[in-house]
Amino acid sequence: MQQIIISGGIAFLVSIFLTPLLIRYFTRRHLGQEIREEGLQSHLRKRGTPTMGGIAIIAGIVVAYLVTNIYTYSTGYGGFTASGLLVLGLTLGLGATGFADDFIKLYKGRNLGLNKTAKLISQLVIALVFGLLVLQFRDENGLTPASTQLSFIRDIDTVDLAFGGGILGTIVFLIFIYIVVSAWSNAVNITDGLDGLAAGATAFVMGAYTVITFWQFRNSCDTAVEAGCYTVRDPLDIAVLCAAGLGATLGFLWWNAAPAKIFMGDTGSLALGGLIAGLSVVTRTELLMIVIGALFVIEVASVAIQIAVFKTRGRRVFKMAPIHHHFEALGWAETTVVVRFWLIAVMAVLAGTAIFYGDWLSLAEV
Repeated sequence: MQQIIISGGIAFLVSIFLTPLLIRYFTRRHLGQEIREEGLQSHLRKRGTPTMGGIAIIAGIVVAYLVTNIYTYSTGYGGFTASGLLVLGLTLGLGATGFADDFIKLYKGRNLGLNKTAKLISQLVIALVFGLLVLQFRDENGLTPASTQLSFIRDIDTVDLAFGGGILGTIVFLIFIYIVVSAWSNAVNITDGLDGLAAGATAFVMGAYTVITFWQFRNSCDTAVEAGCYTVRDPLDIAVLCAAGLGATLGFLWWNAAPAKIFMGDTGSLALGGLIAGLSVVTRTELLMIVIGALFVIEVASVAIQIAVFKTRGRRVFKMAPIHHHFEALGWAETTVVVRFWLIAVMAVLAGTAIFYGDWLSLAEV
């Protein structure tokens, strides 16, 4: 528990004090967000607001994770693990993609950054590298950071994505990893359209996973093989990373809440999406993450529905997609949309956490 508190505290302090430095830096250089002319007119007032605040989020996560593990290693307990480093690597990789996208937008003064092909290839390469590495690094118990089995609260033994191995099985597993990484990174990116919306929702998810991963650590099969124990390779180190994500997003939210002084940009949204995707894989909870991160699922689904219906029937289901803009177009104040969407995120987090704990209770009582 000490490591988790240290990690969250350091991440919060780094993020909350670094963000205003970024605000001043980008403001002095007149580097701010471009707003689409065809978008909501109420958002035009945000033109010029500093972006790339995701740098502070990433810095908070990295510094907190490194310092915490160096400290715990020096005490002879804990330290860096394959699971934590791989998820951090996925976060940094996608954050770098987002940084390149934001950099092009800022320094060329346009709303479009990387083209779709470049972004797609980057996400594909990062996901494939993560997918290949996440099945390596067996510990003394033979556990790898991830499993080829589809997982809800724990591995579903009857659903092996790799079909027992082989080239075909590896390809299927890598396709699955790419879908998970691409889906979550794009979902957070799409959600990041209102002041504080994505940062707040991600903080709720990180809080839930801090609890979940700590519970996996306290009830690990590595400690004692009991009913309801979890076969997760490095749950405590993952909890440290989750706490870092929680602290960093909360520190950034201090400045990103309405009226936002800075936006996280693709640097932050893609990185946080990668963090969510990686956590779902190494904690064996890919399907549970759909429940806990339901707000992000709703957001990306609204875009998919809008595109599909428009292309097939020539009409729009929503006034504007993603769905948070639909409610703005209906006349809701931005802060009203954000707070109510946060409530949806909280309910999803509580539901997912309850399902997780209920599963443990049902097995522990057997």
